[in-house]
Amino acid sequence: MAGGKIKKEKLRNGSAGGGGNPHFQGGIPFHKSKGQHILKNPLLIDSIIQKSGIKPTDVILEIGPGTGNLTKKLLEAGKSVIAVEVDPRMVLELQRRFQGTPFSSRLKVIQGDVLKCELPYFDICVANIPYQISSPLTFKLLSHRPLFRCAVIMFQREFAMRLVAQPGDTLYCRLSVNTQLLARVSHLLKVGRNNFRPPPKVDSSVVRIEPRKPLPPVNFKEWDGLVRICFNRKNKTLGSIFRQKTVLSLLEKNYKTLQALQLSHEGSSDDTEMALAVSALGDTLEDLSMDVDDGRDDEEMEVEDGNAKGSEFKEKVLNVLKQGDFEERRSSKLTQTEFMFLLSLFNKAGIHFS
Repeated sequence: MAGGKIKKEKLRNGSAGGGGNPHFQGGIPFHKSKGQHILKNPLLIDSIIQKSGIKPTDVILEIGPGTGNLTKKLLEAGKSVIAVEVDPRMVLELQRRFQGTPFSSRLKVIQGDVLKCELPYFDICVANIPYQISSPLTFKLLSHRPLFRCAVIMFQREFAMRLVAQPGDTLYCRLSVNTQLLARVSHLLKVGRNNFRPPPKVDSSVVRIEPRKPLPPVNFKEWDGLVRICFNRKNKTLGSIFRQKTVLSLLEKNYKTLQALQLSHEGSSDDTEMALAVSALGDTLEDLSMDVDDGRDDEEMEVEDGNAKGSEFKEKVLNVLKQGDFEERRSSKLTQTEFMFLLSLFNKAGIHFS
């Protein structure tokens, strides 16, 4: 991970505020509960613009522009800016700020919730987003068609570290695996909390996300079903996880249903269906508490079932793990390639996850 630190700018004219007092810019109070933390350090803004690699011909998407500190620099660097802002007060401030300037014709403001809006075409996304929408927004962007060139986004630091985590890292999780399946992710900058007004309670990081072109040839619903099971107890062996009664029951139900209907689970080539499946990857991802390990011993999780048919299916599942030498492996150390191989082994055995 490449990265550096941005020097914190000292506050001028006293403190930006403390305790429960509102913070203002241009007479507008900011609400922390809505994720409104405005970038106030011009050196940081310049660094983000530089590292974004914006071209003069780029249509830029900005999410949560606030009062327009970053917006101004984006307008100077690119062809046009599409700013999506949910707060009508900020929309009016943006329009007021750029009205009568050469930038007014190149700025389009969409008032609404970015997670519910249909996004227009854009080449690059540069944004300081409300942190509570990090997961769903990441996958909404990656599901956008046509694919954009890259996104440079400010995230809460721990979330950013999960995005870029590698196999074996403590923070490597389902979020890491799903994001890196769809995109190349790199850490650009660590940003201290005092670069914002009002300052958030946590540090932040700027991350670059570049969608993979073409996307890997996998069924994304199947993929996420497998990864979800593997990371439910990521510090246990896969052999232990796939012995759980709940896991076996789910897989056996899928197995019997597909056998009865004789359905094919080949990955869809339809671009719209693929985009919907990608977007769904973020629907159930929590930003920071995605992986649960209850600490119980492997033996406690094993299936105690004398049913002959149940035992037969259990052996079928375990044979897949043995075939790929996965039984003693842990999901926290599996690479993207190994997850793909494991999914292909299960599918060849007629075992599916969606």
